[in-house]
Amino acid sequence: MECVMLWLLLFFCFPLVQASDSLLSPKGVNYEVTALMSIKSKLKDTLHVLDGWDINSVDPCTWNMVGCSPVGFVISLEMPSMGLMGTLSPSIGNLSHLQTMLLQNNLISGSLPVEIGKLVELQTLDLSGNQFVGEIPSSLGLLTYLSYLQLSKNKLSGHIPRTVANLMGLLFLDLSFNNLSGPTPKILAKGYSVAGNRFLCTSSLLHVCTEASKPVNATNPLPKSSGHHRWVVAMVVGVSCSFVATLMLIVCWICWCRWRFLFFSYERQDCEFHMGHLQRFSFRELQMATDYFSPKNILGQGGFGVVYKGCLRNKTYVAVKRLKDPNFTGEVQFQTEVEMIGLALHRNLLRLYGFCMTSNERLLVYPYMPYGSVADRLRDPCHEKPSLDWSKRMHIALGAARGLLYLHEQCNPKIIHRDVKAANILLDESFEAVVGDFGLVKLLDQRDSHVTTAVRGTVGHIAPEYLSTGQSSEKTDVFGFGILLLELITGQKTLDAGNGQVQKGMILDWVRTLYEEKRLELLVDKDLNGCFDVVELDKAVEVALQCTQSHPSLRPKMSEVLKALESVVRQSEHMEEEQVDNLSGDREYSFSRNYSDVLQESSFIIEAMELSGPR
Repeated sequence: MECVMLWLLLFFCFPLVQASDSLLSPKGVNYEVTALMSIKSKLKDTLHVLDGWDINSVDPCTWNMVGCSPVGFVISLEMPSMGLMGTLSPSIGNLSHLQTMLLQNNLISGSLPVEIGKLVELQTLDLSGNQFVGEIPSSLGLLTYLSYLQLSKNKLSGHIPRTVANLMGLLFLDLSFNNLSGPTPKILAKGYSVAGNRFLCTSSLLHVCTEASKPVNATNPLPKSSGHHRWVVAMVVGVSCSFVATLMLIVCWICWCRWRFLFFSYERQDCEFHMGHLQRFSFRELQMATDYFSPKNILGQGGFGVVYKGCLRNKTYVAVKRLKDPNFTGEVQFQTEVEMIGLALHRNLLRLYGFCMTSNERLLVYPYMPYGSVADRLRDPCHEKPSLDWSKRMHIALGAARGLLYLHEQCNPKIIHRDVKAANILLDESFEAVVGDFGLVKLLDQRDSHVTTAVRGTVGHIAPEYLSTGQSSEKTDVFGFGILLLELITGQKTLDAGNGQVQKGMILDWVRTLYEEKRLELLVDKDLNGCFDVVELDKAVEVALQCTQSHPSLRPKMSEVLKALESVVRQSEHMEEEQVDNLSGDREYSFSRNYSDVLQESSFIIEAMELSGPR
């Protein structure tokens, strides 16, 4: 038995050790740390955003603006609009696992390092809005996984490399507003822009451009007596110019007609969008709405995919979720499941506007939520948007409970969310709670659904039976709602790191202890400055503890949770009226009959480990 356990340990741990060792030189130097420090040395950090980059650190994954894979490789550098100057070090090529590099809107100068071509896993490269000079390295054509290349608004010169033009995987290529020259090769990217390069020749003027680039033979001028020849040449040039001008007018007329047709076809589709039916959008339409899925429009990303802010042609703002692994489901199954989700209509559920489905893309379109998620508001240290006072937090809890109740008990067939947490509760313009991401698990292959959902979200938000067996039910969502209540009460700070008195992973034990000792004020978010309702706090914590019991059969249903929360909120609102107090006391739902069971159970240890970001 000991041999088997040792073998399993080696089997699972060896890849991680091997990956870690591959980062080290024979002298124990981390290649990626060295590369990042070289990049830092070539940049002028006017805003001191790179002060945390330390050569003595063995783990660059903790550095600002550096993202890493689970095994510790650097996979993203995201430093847009940071006031960076200087040059880009050729050492960038040593970050061999880099997938995303965002350096747009800085003041970086010098040439583009040819070593960028060594980043074979690169998918997104945005160097726009800088002062790069010189030619575009042809080595960029080696980046076969590149889908987004943005080099606009620099001072690049020379020809467009054919290797770059021939990249078939590019969704968008932007070389606009540089000093590029010469003929424009055929560009295979699905969308591209080369505007603002005054020395660049378009395909319709290639012959004229070529002739203009030839040197004049000053040693063999036309004879003075050849006036007839000069007249013939003038006629030929005049006819050629007229022909070119006419051709350009025809091309412009065709383009105008095509644009007019597309514009009105989009307008017709947008009209259908307002008819209250689930709209099927074209991929091109969503490309334009999100500025070709620009990184600057990313609202969030997680286990299901990336969410972009978009603006349709009718000026409606939307959130476009671009799903990962689109081939998990066939087109008929995907459309059927999407239509089922679209039938779930409730004030506290995120409405599905429509979807897009191509041979290799699956996208969902939702209304844009101006205040983001509850997690965004709780974590906002600068209070750039209205903060959540106690009354709003209790109102959010009620709204989320009503949305989950609808999914569990009023939807046919019922829908289990499987990932209830503050990051998936959105806020509309009235701070009404809107449950998002419900039903998306059904869009994935049912055979792998337990695997997919088990790696999403935060471990502390997932019921213990779901983690251990992959089996989920309505009570899985009830557990998540209990943790959501604690997030609203504590502002997430306690749940994320403890408050100094609590060992990591013992959050629920600590809450139970404070409940018994009647010291719940220690739980309350310090940002509330002591402004909270004691009665509501006591009841909310009691509900949270009931919802997070380790055995699912002991947890209440969402209808019981909602009734308990509504009764205490109603009671606190009308406490000064004796009659309403009595009615509220009669109606109040109590969990006291099984709370003793909670205290006798062995505690379930929760480790607050983030597995994926909010969506």
